[in-house]
Amino acid sequence: MSTEGQNQETEDIFMNFRDYFFSMTRLTSYPWAFVEKELESSKSTHVISQILNQTCCHHLCTKFPPSVRYRRLFISELIKRVEATDCDPLDELYDALGDVIGAEETAECYKSYFLPGGGAVTVQEKVALISEGTTGLVTWEAALHLAEWALDNQQYFRNRSVLELGSGVGLTGITVSASCGPSQFTFSDCHPSVLLKLRENIGLNGLDQKAVRVEELDWASVTEDQLRATGADTVIAADVVYDPVVVETLVSLLSRIVTGSSPDVFICSTVRNADTYRGFTQRLENAGLVHKVLSGPVRRVFPYNRGSNIEIIKLYKKR
Repeated sequence: MSTEGQNQETEDIFMNFRDYFFSMTRLTSYPWAFVEKELESSKSTHVISQILNQTCCHHLCTKFPPSVRYRRLFISELIKRVEATDCDPLDELYDALGDVIGAEETAECYKSYFLPGGGAVTVQEKVALISEGTTGLVTWEAALHLAEWALDNQQYFRNRSVLELGSGVGLTGITVSASCGPSQFTFSDCHPSVLLKLRENIGLNGLDQKAVRVEELDWASVTEDQLRATGADTVIAADVVYDPVVVETLVSLLSRIVTGSSPDVFICSTVRNADTYRGFTQRLENAGLVHKVLSGPVRRVFPYNRGSNIEIIKLYKKR
């Protein structure tokens, strides 16, 4: 490999550390073999300094830090790698550890995801997967997958009015609003705490308030006037097929949307329970809706577990 190629590969690895750190990716996913190789070959902690600059010492960490526990575990892992070599201790590494040891644990944290064109999407969410009686206060894999798909399929969003069902903390919608140029984007959910967090995260990312809005939308009671008011040309939803109890209500709503103004409708799901998902697709068919699985690859932009079974479908009215 040429020197230029090696330099680019090294730069990519440092970017991986940045991306993994700010999205709080599992520590086992990091390219630790590269760190060990660099420490052993150079007998210098220069590589650790560069990693710190992309993580704990990055300006984004001051403004939107990952959880205290995550930062502590990450720094401890770096220290373990250094102490396993003959390299001299690095003061800034232990300074970073001191900062998090004295920090107070909180119930919320920030996660940031870097966009291909520059900048980042940041969401504040709960540390616990379930809190305040809902799973909607954390970012799930299907939301990240749908956001990546949107970046590669901007024709469905640019200069269009978009409605998102079950927006959660807003990762997908904020990505679309920031990068895909919709004329209007309507975030929606029904849980009061989720709606509050949505509004906070929209403000956090500095979205144009004239181009976005947040609606309380209960699938069981939403009116035709409410649906018409969104003027949706495109409807999206991520990780809304997780509970057999709500599937019937969801399908009823989707049927009304598809047979109404006939927007483009895309549903992204992590298939955790095959029976639940099969029940969803069967109900779609019973309601006169055809679904097509979009099987094309998506560009890898955000870090998340790609071993999960994630599927995007497009809905059509049966002819």
